[in-house]
Formats: sequence, C-alpha cells, structure tokens
Amino acid sequence: MKSRIFWGIVAPVAAIVTSLLLISGILLLKHTSPVDILKAMIDYGFSPRNIVAELNIASGYYIAGVAAAIGFKMMLFNIGIDGQYRLAVFFAAVVGGLFTLPPVLHVTLIILVGAIVGGLWGSIAGYLKVKRGISEVISNIMLNAIAAGLVAYLLQPTRLGEQAEGSNNLNTPIIAPSGQLPTIPFLGGQIHGFIIFTVFIGLAYWVLLNKSTFGFNLRATGLSFKAARAGGVNAPKMIFVTMALSGAIAGLTGMGTLLSETHSYSISFPSGYALTGLALALLGRNHPVGIAFAAYFWAFLDRSAGVLDLNGVPKEIITIMQGTIVLSIVVAYEIVKRINKQQEQKLVGSASATLKVSATTEGEASA
Repeated sequence: MKSRIFWGIVAPVAAIVTSLLLISGILLLKHTSPVDILKAMIDYGFSPRNIVAELNIASGYYIAGVAAAIGFKMMLFNIGIDGQYRLAVFFAAVVGGLFTLPPVLHVTLIILVGAIVGGLWGSIAGYLKVKRGISEVISNIMLNAIAAGLVAYLLQPTRLGEQAEGSNNLNTPIIAPSGQLPTIPFLGGQIHGFIIFTVFIGLAYWVLLNKSTFGFNLRATGLSFKAARAGGVNAPKMIFVTMALSGAIAGLTGMGTLLSETHSYSISFPSGYALTGLALALLGRNHPVGIAFAAYFWAFLDRSAGVLDLNGVPKEIITIMQGTIVLSIVVAYEIVKRINKQQEQKLVGSASATLKVSATTEGEASA
C-alpha cells in the first residue's frame, strides 16, 4: 500500500521535473537563464492579485478534471467536456436571465439547468457507445462541434442572444441580482462564490466512488467489463450513467464565471476545458486532492505566461511545457504500473513459497 502511494506521488513529480528540464534546455539554447525566468514566473504568479485569479481559474479546471476522472474510472475518454460545458452554461445563462426568483431558488435553478443540460449532452455519447458500439472519443468530437455551432446559432440577437449598440460582442441577457452568487474577499481580490460548490463536488466525487455501491460497480466495470457482467453488474447501464454523470459535472465548469463574474454567456467565454480536464485527471491520478493541486498548478502556468513576453520569451513555451507534462505523465504511469505489477508478483511468489514451507513443516510434524 505504502509503495503504491509512493510511486503514485513520484510519477507526477517526475513528469513535472522532466518538463522543466526540457524547457530549461530550450531556454539555454536561446541564451536565456531558466532560473531567472522561473523566478519571474513565481514572483508574478504568486502576487496576491494573481493568486486570486488563479484560484478562480483553477475552480473551473478542477470541475473539468473531476468530470474527466469519472470517465477514466470507467476507462471512458470523455473528450466532450468542452461541448457539454459550453452548451450547459449557455442554457443556464438563458434560463437564469428569464426569471427573477428568491436568491436561493434562482441560483439553484441555474445550477440545475447546467447540470441537466451537460448530463443530457454527455448521455448521447454513452447511448451511442452502448447501443451502437461507437467510440465515445469519436462521438464526443462530433458533439463538441455540434455544441459550438448550436450555441453560435442560438446566440444571435434575433434568437436568444443580444448585442449592445456599438459592440461586436454577443451575449445572453444579464442574470438578475437574485441569480448571482456573491464573491468572497481574499487578498484584496474577489474569489468566485462557486468555489464552495467546487469543494463539495470534490467531496461528493470521493464519497461516490469509494463509499457507495454505485462507485464500486463503476470501478469494477472499468477494470473488467466481462467480469463485472459476470458478477451481476449491468455494465452497459453503468457506461451510459457514467457518461451522463461526467457530462453533468462538466456542465458546472463555467458556473463560477457565470454566477460571480459575467452574469451572462458570451462568445468570449473560455474554451479548451476538455483537454485541460483530461490532463488534470491524469496528473492528479483521478484523486480529488491530486486533481486540486494539478488544477492550481495549471492555472499558475496559464497566469504566469503573461510575464514571459516581458522577458523576451514567447508565452507559447507554457503550452509546450503543459504538453510535455501530459506526455511524461503517461509514460511515468506506465512505468509505475509495471513496477507495481512486478512487486505484486514478488509478493505472491513469496507468499506461495511461505505456504509451501508451512505445509511441508506440518506434514513432517504429523509424520
């Protein structure tokens, strides 16, 4: 057990170190000091103003990571997080802008709409996989494109969107104050109030997977589809429900920005959560705490990229670093998997030898 925990920590650390070494080599080729660049990133990224911004960014990243992790537990690759999130936050903003309700009911309605829309969109890929055998990767790529096109179509001023006079920005109607979440003062800035729900999502994810029958069946199906079916688990149903659940969580990804910052959906809403969520789930080993650290680290890198241009370094180097981390983590986990397998085989062999010696001793004693 201790060995597995040790190697589980070593793998992501090794991936980050490998990436840092590669980036350092690139910077040295440009006759730029890696130490100076790293110091500039740390000074900039850990300033009070940027810590607040990073926490807000990391909150959305974390939810995307949890959505991806649920899929990974079932050996499902939910690359449709971006489409699920985009469609969910759009309809949540539209519905939220239509009503003025008591604050608790209004916020709850917006969150529920986001989760339901995301879950329904995610369930399409689950249905296609169960009923037609279509890979969830292929179907989700198509669904991402459909979601982006659908939102762009509905966001037109003649439909569900609006456009301020003299502006090129398209957005949904502003949500009334009763549907807005207050922010939390911190380090001279304002943290999205939805960060509290983000913590709850992480706790609920851990409890669901480790303390419930559903979580056991989910993990069992992910480990062996055939064995789970033989054990009485409705494996096709688990695939469908897992994709729907992953989509529902993905639908909450943009809620912090919507409820505490913009109060409407616009074409300037962030994108790219699918690949980010998958990367964070890998880096955090599908564990809620690991994903939290990975999400903040990713947000730190994104935010610190802004200081690189001031030091004569292209900010795209951060993208190279993130890509290298993902590639390294995949390789590192494969190595760790083989090491753990070898150790388990040694333990089994040692236990078998002990049993044989014990049986021989008992036989001689009886004689």
